[in-house]
Amino acid sequence: MPSWIGAVILPLSGLLLSLPARAEVKARSCGEVRQAYGAKGFSLADIPYQEIAGEHLRICPQEYTCCTTEMEDKLSQQSKLEFENLVEETSHFVRTTFVSRHKKFDEFFRELLENAEKSLNDMFVRTYGMLYMQNSEVFQDLFTELKRYYTGGNVNLEEMLNDFWARLLERMFQLINPQYHFSEDYLECVSKYTDQLKPFGDVPRKLKIQITRAFIAARTFVQGLTVGREVANRVSKVSPTPGCIRALMKMLYCAYCRGLPTVRPCNNYCLNVMKGCLANQADLDTEWNLFIDAMLLVAERLEGPFNIESVMDPIDVKISEAIMNMQENSMQVSAKVFQGCGQPKPAPALRSARSAPENFNTRFRPYNPEERPTTAAGTSLDRLVTDIKEKLKLSKKVWSTLPYTICKDESVTAGTSNEEECWNGHSKARYLPEIMNDGLTNQINNPEVDVDITRPDTFIRQQIMALRVMTNKLKNAYNGNDVNFQDTSDESSGSGSGSGCMDDVCPTEFEFVTTEAPAVDPDRRGVDSSAAQPGLSLLSGSLVCVALALQRLCR
Repeated sequence: MPSWIGAVILPLSGLLLSLPARAEVKARSCGEVRQAYGAKGFSLADIPYQEIAGEHLRICPQEYTCCTTEMEDKLSQQSKLEFENLVEETSHFVRTTFVSRHKKFDEFFRELLENAEKSLNDMFVRTYGMLYMQNSEVFQDLFTELKRYYTGGNVNLEEMLNDFWARLLERMFQLINPQYHFSEDYLECVSKYTDQLKPFGDVPRKLKIQITRAFIAARTFVQGLTVGREVANRVSKVSPTPGCIRALMKMLYCAYCRGLPTVRPCNNYCLNVMKGCLANQADLDTEWNLFIDAMLLVAERLEGPFNIESVMDPIDVKISEAIMNMQENSMQVSAKVFQGCGQPKPAPALRSARSAPENFNTRFRPYNPEERPTTAAGTSLDRLVTDIKEKLKLSKKVWSTLPYTICKDESVTAGTSNEEECWNGHSKARYLPEIMNDGLTNQINNPEVDVDITRPDTFIRQQIMALRVMTNKLKNAYNGNDVNFQDTSDESSGSGSGSGCMDDVCPTEFEFVTTEAPAVDPDRRGVDSSAAQPGLSLLSGSLVCVALALQRLCR
């Protein structure tokens, strides 16, 4: 005979009970509890038909109860599972925001680079034919390095762009002077005059500023989306402590044991339990909000002066303009190079008889933006940024508000309008204790959850550090400065500093409140953005150029 049956057999003295007392015993039926318990998929084999003595209970009040030891254990595990699911469901919005927008931005930037390279190749093949095709690796290498930088490669943007213009000058110098033979050493000397003679006009300087700032902002922003995605995914997978599990069981299912399966927890009771269980997550909020603020300001740069789309879409036209400048100034450039590097040797007779191909002097037709291929998903950077800004704003304070979001769910609590007819952990009555403040240290007097405030969750502290590092990178990107770039998934990928700055050298000009993106010309294509570049960054860039020149001189 099951043990609980003996507990409900009335003693002999029970025969003397009055009829009202018998009605009271009958009212202690566990029928509702059996129905609710079975609805959750549990077996009814170990659940009593009537209340039994509750001395065996370890979590719920040890009064007459509908719960056996086995039921309390199963419901305790059920409360843990439901809590973990609640946190995942409640943080679903912020997680999907970062997952989907990272995918969208990454697709957009990669396709933007592919389209720009294809557009340049098509235009140059039509204009220069074989001349371009024989020298196309110069341009292919430019786009290869830009893609490598975007994906986290160890690329210094300023050095790479300086090298591109130096290589282009070497190739063009040979084409406009086919009557001469140039050795490798002579061409090295020619490349030294790139900055001094400015054979390509002001295009290289402007383009370097625009590309450097736009690529730093784009790469850092996508990296920020990656970090936000990883942090949100990790933090949403909670591992409740034993003290939290006890509090969850008492809140969610001890009402079952008291024969009140339809009575939901009081709202304030739920808040104290959730604040105790999610104390460490709430401590993430400060750094998370700073991270979101930094993401929003870099987003403003992306739709303003650091717009990578406005830089890459017409890059073929800008390079063609530079080539036109070189053609128009070819005689002056050649004369100064001959003066500085010496008179070159004449080419063999067959080659010197050829003049610069007539095709080489063909001018490019005007730029027509309507001919541009559609970018990723048929969208534009402005539309993407507008969308992500709205969603980023909604994700602020997400971790400190988790308890409130969970407890306002009508499937979890009785709500704020039913404070008298709710489960307070002991009976169906008002919950009297005060609501705790957010965060770990404020749980020292939490009446529902035993929280050790001296032992912060190391896993959460790691996420706080990841956000802090990323926020610093975003601050630098906002000011047009690059910092060491590392993949947060393994902390092992390469690094690059496009502006020649390091963390401990570049100034911090980032201001969350007072700094705004400066206004720019609507089409943003012919704008000289140099004014927005920090002074020290320009100085650093100049030093890089000097170092390159010295390096070439020493070869």
